[in-house]
Amino acid sequence: MPPLVFPKCLTKASQFLLTSLNFITFLFLDFLDFILCIYFYYIDGFLEGKSSPCYCRTGSEDKKCDTEVSETLYMRRNVFRKLRFVRKFENLKENGNGVVGNRWSDCGCESCVAWMMNAHQRLFVAVSETSSQASLEQVHAKPAEDVLFLHGFLSSSAFWTRSVFPAFTESVKDNYRLFAMDLLGFGRSPKPRDCLYTLRNHLEMIEESVIHPFQLKSFHLVAHSMGCVLALALAAKYPDTVKSVTLVAPPYFPSSSTDAGTIALKRLAGKSLWPPILFGSSVMTWYEHLGRCVCFFICRNHRTWEKIVKLFTRKRDLLLTLNTITQHTHHSAWHSMHNVICGGAKYMDEYLETVRKSGVKVSVIQGSQDQVVPLECSNNIKTKVPDAEVRVIADEDHGSVILGRPEDFARDLKLIWASTADARVQGV
Repeated sequence: MPPLVFPKCLTKASQFLLTSLNFITFLFLDFLDFILCIYFYYIDGFLEGKSSPCYCRTGSEDKKCDTEVSETLYMRRNVFRKLRFVRKFENLKENGNGVVGNRWSDCGCESCVAWMMNAHQRLFVAVSETSSQASLEQVHAKPAEDVLFLHGFLSSSAFWTRSVFPAFTESVKDNYRLFAMDLLGFGRSPKPRDCLYTLRNHLEMIEESVIHPFQLKSFHLVAHSMGCVLALALAAKYPDTVKSVTLVAPPYFPSSSTDAGTIALKRLAGKSLWPPILFGSSVMTWYEHLGRCVCFFICRNHRTWEKIVKLFTRKRDLLLTLNTITQHTHHSAWHSMHNVICGGAKYMDEYLETVRKSGVKVSVIQGSQDQVVPLECSNNIKTKVPDAEVRVIADEDHGSVILGRPEDFARDLKLIWASTADARVQGV
């Protein structure tokens, strides 16, 4: 039976309909975000005594001089902000509030605010082969190679500790010391409101929480999604210390430094209704106040949602995903998305060039069905670092490339780490 052939007029009509629907939807979201900007201005002032600053103002005069702050925080267009009275209203905004603690729209459960009791304000770090009773001295004394695991956006250390870590064999645990941390602003780590969650903020916290206190002299890096940007930044900063870098779904788009952030924003969170995951990303990335509203209903009430999920299903992966994607504040997630993923895009070429020159082993893994990070990103790494090993796993997506095959992934890591040891022996 011959395949159906649609007339060109029907194809054009469907494209026009989709384009129109896309335009109308995001025009409505523009208006809704504008209304929510006014709402949060007054409700914050009423509940906290001071309205919170936002990035709704447009114009180059409002941009911060700090190059670590991504331009994507300011370049997000909204037709309703061009109205004169809107600019006058937004000029009343404060430039900062200097507040560290929780806010009314954030979750106040014990897990989410535990970091406030942390006198040293360091990241939450899980070490694989030590029991809860083991002392810091015992951890330091263990003769093993060190591995740092960096999770992705809207995730936590549980992404590794509940899936990949149990899949390692005893021989791996005897020879490698595995560190998984909740990055700044996520999980059980600090989520200060006076922080802009820049690359430097994240890197300094990793150094102060893991590298320095555990006296790491050399280590391997394993990273997923947003964590890949931080892993490459660390590898470029410690080229003689990092043994290998394993990147899973790295968001890398070659571009000039002037438009790198904009390209990353449009490729990872472009305004589109399809696929649904891209639509969700665009809403949470382009609309500051709408995103905060979503976090208020989902993240602030995550305990209720977890109870509902447990009531209707016992799927461990679903509970893990729900638990990890809700342990953050809107402030931490919003700034990490823009200042790390988009803001870090302009440094990626420099990082990769440093890694290439240093000879650090680079391995890239990505699922063929990844709808979050385009598959071309892995090939882009190969173009920049010709010696990089790139593997595309069939029928796996952004998360299942790890969570759906933890034993295989753990085996892949063991081979990667072992190959660096073999290379050193051959070099001798």
